[in-house]
Amino acid sequence: MKRLRIEHTTGFDYPGEVGASYNEARMLPTTSDSQFVLSSQLDIDPSTNVNYFVDYFGTRVAAFDVLAKHSALQITARSLVEVRARPLTHPDMSWEALGRDAQRSIGTVEMLSQTRRTEPHPEVADLAAGIAAQHENPSHAALAIATAIGQAVEYVPGATEVQSTGAEAWAERKGVCQDMAHIALGALRSVGIPARYVSGYLHPNPTAEVGVPVIGESHAWIEWYAGSWHGFDPTNDAEIGDRHVTVGRGRDYNDVPPLRGVYAGPFKSRLEVTVLITREA
Repeated sequence: MKRLRIEHTTGFDYPGEVGASYNEARMLPTTSDSQFVLSSQLDIDPSTNVNYFVDYFGTRVAAFDVLAKHSALQITARSLVEVRARPLTHPDMSWEALGRDAQRSIGTVEMLSQTRRTEPHPEVADLAAGIAAQHENPSHAALAIATAIGQAVEYVPGATEVQSTGAEAWAERKGVCQDMAHIALGALRSVGIPARYVSGYLHPNPTAEVGVPVIGESHAWIEWYAGSWHGFDPTNDAEIGDRHVTVGRGRDYNDVPPLRGVYAGPFKSRLEVTVLITREA
């Protein structure tokens, strides 16, 4: 188990004053069976009131508005979390049993439907079907499919945009964690395996010294359902360990953006994001 301190700062600068802004932030983790949140807070400049709620998918959301005119907005999420590894297990389940089980809960039924972002490229659907046909256990098939996606797509920041679809990223065979998650979700859903998008943070250094801050990153990975939910990081070809901190889950990125908002004004904003992660134990 690791104890991680996370400081995630998102800043917007405007070339002039803008009016009222209305925002939702999904930047704070919640306690679950694999992580325990010791403390968390959201600081906003200019200062304003914050209303917290849990959304439909179980993600903690901070809603706030800044009504006064401002030329900059900075949101800083600070969290201290104890995290334990979540090793993969493969329950003894057939494809037929999964098909029946997946229809018993809205939480799995919803994660079978494709979205615009996850609709698979025909090559991805064929790849997934071929792998699924080689496995009697859908959980083994899910791991093989997610691994194949991660190995086929090169991690290249800037190769895609935040609005890119999984099919577009596959066509280029390049993308970031968000793209690889979308591609893998489309592949898994195409063969009848419920799968969901997970957003969070990843400490990039598995041998980091205690007390030394490092530049981390927002991260995305996937979970699939085969009797229970199982996580995997296709970008790093890795199981979900004690360096992964979960913030939110959803059908795709659209359900869990770190920050979403609008403001009144004619100016374009300049965005700056930093994530610092410190191992404390």
